Amino acid sequence: MTATAASSAPATFTLPPLPYGYQDLQPHLGEETLHVHHDRHHAKYVENLNHLLSGQSLAPTSLEDVIRSAARTGNAALFNNAAQAWNHSFFWESMTPRSAGPEGRLAEAIVKTFGSPEKLRERFIAAGLGQFGSGWVWIVARNGVLEVLSTHDAQTPISDTTTIPLLTCDVWEHAYYIEHRQDRAAWLTDWWSKLANWRFAEKQFAAATGQGSLWSFPAATH
Repeated sequence: MTATAASSAPATFTLPPLPYGYQDLQPHLGEETLHVHHDRHHAKYVENLNHLLSGQSLAPTSLEDVIRSAARTGNAALFNNAAQAWNHSFFWESMTPRSAGPEGRLAEAIVKTFGSPEKLRERFIAAGLGQFGSGWVWIVARNGVLEVLSTHDAQTPISDTTTIPLLTCDVWEHAYYIEHRQDRAAWLTDWWSKLANWRFAEKQFAAATGQGSLWSFPAATH
């Protein structure tokens, strides 16, 4: 884990604000859902993370390093809270009120790998529907090649440094229950066509191929 020497002040991560207003994703995700999911559910993971880190002898600054270190050492409580803090922030970035389809090099890579954006859509929605129970569905670049994958519970692609996430959709039931009830297929379809942030994905893909910087969780303070 990248860390500084231990100090009297433990590392503290802060819940990042949403990258849009609470009403901006309506009617696909409403204000009530975002307040509960971000301000309470996501915030609790960050609170738990900071509590767990307060007992550590190191002072990490990177949440990504915390996640990878916890995965290596088998610290399940730290991993679960750190990974869920990260996954949720990446999920908020994966959505936009002004969704528009992929362009440029990412669009070319989608056609090369999947045949068409529609084929990618089918693969993505199938992966989300096939995820039993709680978890996430992702578009990632692994060694520069696009893949669709799903992860259970707090598992996250960034545990593997060769895997760069481009977009993710939360398929835990609380993410969509108010607007879509138990209809995960409707949620995934709505998310893909109305909310997916392809401009963000394009920046991630460019960074994965050596152009620009990857998105990262805001650094801890001490």
